[in-house]
Amino acid sequence: MTAKKLWGGRFSSEADPVFAEFNASFPFDRTLLEADIEGSLAYARALERAGVFNARERSRVEQGLRRVLAEHRQNPRLLGRSDAEDVHTYVEQELGKKIGRLALRLHTGRSRNDQVATDLRLYLRQKSLQIEHGLNGLLRTLARLAERNLEAVLPGYTHLQRAQPVLFSHYALAYGQQLLRDRERLREARSRANLCPLGSGALSGTVYKIDRGRLARDLGFDAASDNSIDAVSDRDFIVDFLHFASMLLMHLSRLAEDLILYNTLEFGFVRLDDSVASGSSLMPQKKNPDALELIRGKAGRVFGHQVALLTTLKGLPMAYNKDLQEDKECLFDAVRTTESCVRMMDLVLQRLQIEPERMRAACTLGFLNATELADYLVTRNVPFRQAHELVGKIVLRALELDLSLEGLPLEEYRRFSPLFQSDLYDTLRLEAGLARRTERGGTAPGQVRKALMEFRRKIAGRSLRDARRSPP
Repeated sequence: MTAKKLWGGRFSSEADPVFAEFNASFPFDRTLLEADIEGSLAYARALERAGVFNARERSRVEQGLRRVLAEHRQNPRLLGRSDAEDVHTYVEQELGKKIGRLALRLHTGRSRNDQVATDLRLYLRQKSLQIEHGLNGLLRTLARLAERNLEAVLPGYTHLQRAQPVLFSHYALAYGQQLLRDRERLREARSRANLCPLGSGALSGTVYKIDRGRLARDLGFDAASDNSIDAVSDRDFIVDFLHFASMLLMHLSRLAEDLILYNTLEFGFVRLDDSVASGSSLMPQKKNPDALELIRGKAGRVFGHQVALLTTLKGLPMAYNKDLQEDKECLFDAVRTTESCVRMMDLVLQRLQIEPERMRAACTLGFLNATELADYLVTRNVPFRQAHELVGKIVLRALELDLSLEGLPLEEYRRFSPLFQSDLYDTLRLEAGLARRTERGGTAPGQVRKALMEFRRKIAGRSLRDARRSPP
């Protein structure tokens, strides 16, 4: 039997089946079912305050909605058997089966425009809390990885060329800082999403005394929206979330790229666990970093969702337009993709094997201590630019002799400047170069230990608003 539409009195003929299929959103917006029922439960109480329902009728509506929710949770496949136009139609029809014509009064003063805007905010609020929970787990894994490898030394890179040695823990905490900023972006996006559009009607507001402030509080929102036109047409909060997701996936993609390189035989700095890699159907020796490559690839997919929604929104006149139906699939996919990438990177890092000897050996090649030599001259009152040029010439000489800077004889140094003494070799030691970087944010072991403590403190920090809510 064809599902009855929530509209149709003005139409004299049925919709063409091709249009009906093209117009329908239920195949994807049914994701909002629980949010739709949550909003309807609160709206039923608001209608009681407005005198549309008496206490008994409101109770019947609530019981019916809870039965619809319970049946869905017990058998989610029921959704696949419906030909409803959208999730709102489905909930109203299922409620009607439970309580009869009383279900039709639930839509009093309410439009699908303010209804879907509310559903989306409720859905995104809950999902963002779950994503933050997963992100906190990833941050803690990163902290443990840094702590387990506090003394390991890694060649730092610029332009993908060996530059200066750093502690591996310092490197790991660099990504930690990026992820902390991502978490802050997520919290900001959730805060901006936490306004209640319900009661805005189609665009002009409602004539029923539903007490929108009370309705917003009932649903856990910070406040009711200020403008009914904006409330039903605003999708900024989704763009905010997609921006957060894009930034997070960009950072995870960069980390994935590093680990893919460091896992190669050419680098050999890390080893991926077999459980997060795959093999080749032709080459028996291969162990491919598929988990990391998929994270790197999925980042572009999320970027695309942000651009797609911005492109949809940029030409829309006020207020609601059917184009806004396109907000859901990109949002739902971005949520799923973000959740899965956070979970996958967490698993990769939990099982990552560090190769400290290989990393340390790499730090002895490529003149990574050249800056230390320049700083040595600076301590002898040589201007840094002059010292920089002089050390560049020394590096050329070392290359000619196929020697490292620490292997270059003192007489060779003194050909360039009489300021060089035998103590220069202490300056060139790997540990000495690390130990000198004692300013805040530097890679000296003491500074990195302090940074790790501060990082752990920040991981544990919660926003004041979210501290009032239970974890997902």
